[in-house]
Amino acid sequence: MTDGRATARTLVLLRHGKAERPEGIADRERALTERGHADAAAAGAWLARHGFLPDVVLCSPARRTRQTWQAAESGMAGSGPAESDTAGGAAGNGPKPRVRYEPAVYAAETADLLDLLRATDPDAGTVLLVAHNPGISLVSIVLDRVGADREGLRTSGVVVHRVTGDWADLGTAPAPVTARHTARA
Repeated sequence: MTDGRATARTLVLLRHGKAERPEGIADRERALTERGHADAAAAGAWLARHGFLPDVVLCSPARRTRQTWQAAESGMAGSGPAESDTAGGAAGNGPKPRVRYEPAVYAAETADLLDLLRATDPDAGTVLLVAHNPGISLVSIVLDRVGADREGLRTSGVVVHRVTGDWADLGTAPAPVTARHTARA
């Protein structure tokens, strides 16, 4: 790469917010609770304060993950939780991230998530993955066995990894944890 970003890659992992568990609703259609919206917006605000604004967002198509991204995006922009269930709006006043709702992220195994991340556009500086446990927590452990939280990400939990190689090498090159955020203890 010639743009100087080859060594400035950041992977942000965000577990979806707290979701409802109503009877008779398919798992993919479970919505965030009020707390889930608030915690996801707080996670987005934290990301913005620390300069972790994504170039690319890879998100599970499940309702709760889409709503988590939307609330986080609103938090990044400082406008609070999103009310709609569709993507829109930019984080802050900068360029909008490229958002991809990836069916493979829902119920993905760790290897599947790593393969998806390895296929990221080489020019992307910061990638945000919005996904589910256990997969998202296990990705963090694979990337940094010492620095990752062995108990896994809590709802709306964030862990940030500094990617030292190319996206295509993710999992083979060091990717230490550099920051983390938990909405509630």
